[in-house]
Amino acid sequence: MRPALLNPLFVPVRSLSGIGPKTGKLFDRLLADDQGEARIADLLFHLPHSTIDRRARPKIREAEPGSVVTLEVRVAEHRAPGGRHSKAPYRVIVEDETGDVELVFFLANHQWIERMLPLGETRWVSGKLELWEGHLQMVHPDRVLDAAGLAKLPPVEPVYGLTEGLFQRNVQKAVEGALNLLPPLPEWNDPEWMKARKFPSFDTALRSVHHPQNPQAIEPTSPARMRLAYDELLASQVALGLVRSRMRETRGRASVGDGRLAKRIIAALPFSLTPSQERSIEEIRADLSSDKGMLRLLQGDVGAGKTLVALLSMAHVVEAGRQAAMMAPTEILARQHYERLTPLAEAAGLRLGILTGRDKASERNRTLKALEAGEIDIAIGTHALFSENVVFRDLALVVIDEQHRFGVHQRLAIGRKGEAVDMLVMTATPIPRTLVLTYFGDMDTSTLREKPAGRSPIDTRALPLDRIDDVVNGLHRALANGQRIYWICPLVEESEQLDVAAAQDRFETLQQIFGDRVGLIHGKMKPREKDEAMARFQSGETQVLVSTTVVEVGVDVPEASIMVIEHAERFGLAQLHQLRGRVGRGSAKSSCLLLYRTPLGETAKARIEIMRQTEDGFLIAEEDLRLRGEGEVLGTRQSGMPGFRLAQPEVHGELLQAARDDARLIIARDPELTSPRGEALRVLLYLFGRDEAIGLMKAG
Repeated sequence: MRPALLNPLFVPVRSLSGIGPKTGKLFDRLLADDQGEARIADLLFHLPHSTIDRRARPKIREAEPGSVVTLEVRVAEHRAPGGRHSKAPYRVIVEDETGDVELVFFLANHQWIERMLPLGETRWVSGKLELWEGHLQMVHPDRVLDAAGLAKLPPVEPVYGLTEGLFQRNVQKAVEGALNLLPPLPEWNDPEWMKARKFPSFDTALRSVHHPQNPQAIEPTSPARMRLAYDELLASQVALGLVRSRMRETRGRASVGDGRLAKRIIAALPFSLTPSQERSIEEIRADLSSDKGMLRLLQGDVGAGKTLVALLSMAHVVEAGRQAAMMAPTEILARQHYERLTPLAEAAGLRLGILTGRDKASERNRTLKALEAGEIDIAIGTHALFSENVVFRDLALVVIDEQHRFGVHQRLAIGRKGEAVDMLVMTATPIPRTLVLTYFGDMDTSTLREKPAGRSPIDTRALPLDRIDDVVNGLHRALANGQRIYWICPLVEESEQLDVAAAQDRFETLQQIFGDRVGLIHGKMKPREKDEAMARFQSGETQVLVSTTVVEVGVDVPEASIMVIEHAERFGLAQLHQLRGRVGRGSAKSSCLLLYRTPLGETAKARIEIMRQTEDGFLIAEEDLRLRGEGEVLGTRQSGMPGFRLAQPEVHGELLQAARDDARLIIARDPELTSPRGEALRVLLYLFGRDEAIGLMKAG
């Protein structure tokens, strides 16, 4: 149960006075996740991104053109444009004892201007002062105020992110209403820590960011912002710590293998394992053989051999007489894993099955019966593996591919498919250390750093888009040599519809040149059509595959040796690295061409330069975090995983370690959060939406 004192913060924003159904929908679009309703807490956590400093109140003679000023003036003259339909602006001359300024209004209501600026009266006008043909002017002042209005004008005005149809004044007024509902909250932080860091109270911090006294008040390094960031990081770390301690307390079942199946798999490999593969397998086997529950993250760069580590881990539990499952985020990847692992599994005598949402009813029923009877050792599939009618005889281990698509609650649901199920989660996106702590603090981590033998380096080059004809001419030679090519089309804003249109256009252009050797794949195609397009490319029937970013993760065609990325400046670093990783998987010399539109912005230039300099995914991930922030790096904006609203791990990384240490100490001393500080921390967990962890304590 949420503490009653938080109830005012969880009512909809549309309950505030002055917000009707139409404006309420705009706030929902701006603030709420997954088409839900925006709540007061969401509004309070929507911090200003910049400010307008209205503290400068000079005389007209001293005012700096190009700056925002607030001037005390007398209204001297109105110059209405001649004729009712004139497009000329309405001008008002205002003055003080040192000079005059022309206020300019385009397409404005004349009566409104006359009412707002009555002749001979004193008014205060605030806005950007400009010099135009030797005269000072202010076009559409931001504010025109009388003495009462001036008294209410904030000296530094917060500026908020908006959505189409919302205006600054809507958000500012709503925030005022929300702050009035903020109840007194208990202090959940350690008093000594607060004193050492000079942190204000939660209430004071929130108010000072929404009512900045100077532009520095909203900076991520201001005491108020640091305090709020720490609170959010602490909520995250306490929640992860509770999940972790519950996993550790939950008695696992030891799966002790004898190594016979693993030996057969290794013997069937055309290469030997890398040192980090060997180390990771040892760490996983030790976890599986212990009677404590395993929750481990296996992260590795593109092509570092995670799937093989997963197979050897699954073989370990099969040696112990139990079953394993491997879950992939898409049908394409599930089928690819199944096809790639089948030869190795057969060499070891492992029985593989596949289960996706697209199986025919008869196939599905056969697979379900075999799983329940224990006639399948390893099941590979999509989330369909965990629908209610799927029953395993004795599930010991679940491997989840592409971890960041699955949040904490999905992990818990999967664990209910068997008795004390161990979990190995894998990601091909190398994750910076701060984000590993932030999002995966409930997991142990194994890392694959080397690439398997035989992987050739990728020659990465950048070219302006106006040289696209040279690139197409070069493809003639590549196709004549039997090479296969990915051509990735640009990300177009946030619209998949537009992404598809861009891919369709490029496909048609290339098809006119290369005919049937060009294929197309995008996210709007039916799953079967995608599989068929991929199969034609894998078999070599098509040699050029035009695609949106659906090929980004996991797709494996060793014969593909050229990657062309159109509008590379629109992609994040991690995404460029993932896309590049689709080539260089065979023995052929591989190259990646980054086509960009000029002129390049500073961030895009930095990204392309880093791509040219290194193939080290971990280095690239750190740079991506520095350039973009955590939400983009991990895909949390799209994945449903909780991103941060107040904390910026790239800025507040040093607070993260302190929050982690504090959370560990709290859970060691007060695992049920029943002390006075524990009760305050429960309020914190509910406030930041991390209350699933409290449910775990109760389920204990």
